[in-house]
Amino acid sequence: MKKIPQISRAEYEIMKILWAEYPLSTNEITERARRSHSWNQKTIHTLLSRLAAKGAISYEKQGRMYHYSPLISRESYLQQENHTFLNRFYGGEIAPMLSSLLAHAELSDEDLKDLHEIINSRTRSDDES
Repeated sequence: MKKIPQISRAEYEIMKILWAEYPLSTNEITERARRSHSWNQKTIHTLLSRLAAKGAISYEKQGRMYHYSPLISRESYLQQENHTFLNRFYGGEIAPMLSSLLAHAELSDEDLKDLHEIINSRTRSDDES
């Protein structure tokens, strides 16, 4: 698996905007980021610069405006973060994590049903291999 750069919480918010739609201009990203954050334009520019330096996004200058696109997929990023979390907190073992989640999280019957179905479908597909 290709190593994906570490992304801060604030940078992740910018990535979510770009994963939803791209390419986006600096102004479009700023407008969308301000809907849920009180960041000023300079902060957003800094986040974009950091993400570009990390190789998480690319940009293209079109006239006087920069347009940004993600270089890493949301799925790849989440897969790496899940793997990192599992290793850091649970020694890479999923059973203790699920046990903790089931014991301490407020899960609805629908959540439990969904988890059960995910596990069952995975078990069925492994049996067919």
